[in-house]
Amino acid sequence: MTTRWTPHATVACVVERAGSYLIVEEDKGGPYTLFNQPAGHIEPNERIIDAVHREVREETAWRVLLTGYLGLYVNVADDGTHYHSHSFEAAALEFLCTPLDPDIIRTHWLTLEEIEQLEAMGRLRSPLVTRRIRDSQRGKRFPLDVIHD
Repeated sequence: MTTRWTPHATVACVVERAGSYLIVEEDKGGPYTLFNQPAGHIEPNERIIDAVHREVREETAWRVLLTGYLGLYVNVADDGTHYHSHSFEAAALEFLCTPLDPDIIRTHWLTLEEIEQLEAMGRLRSPLVTRRIRDSQRGKRFPLDVIHD
């Protein structure tokens, strides 16, 4: 009997405010910190929309309004792990001033140019970070009702 392949189901969110993007700085145990959009795994029995709201809140302490679905992004990590990331765009509504997840060092509002500089230095957690932002800027989005869960 063969082992069934199971990708990791995740969510990520592009949160834009006045030309800057909400980015988290994470300690993943390497020689330097990494930067990412608010993102994480979908929990068992959790709806996709609920997962993205939870991850943004836990990692950034922001409440957001989802404004579009960017699509399903597939990434294969260096270790061969497959990630299927449901990606969204959102507007920041309210800073909640709640504690951040333990792996999050701080949050930043960065321009795309600043994020591209981090990418050039190898400091982004995923190559999807800039791709999602560019897709959002280009208007490549779907209405939220394409999610049926």
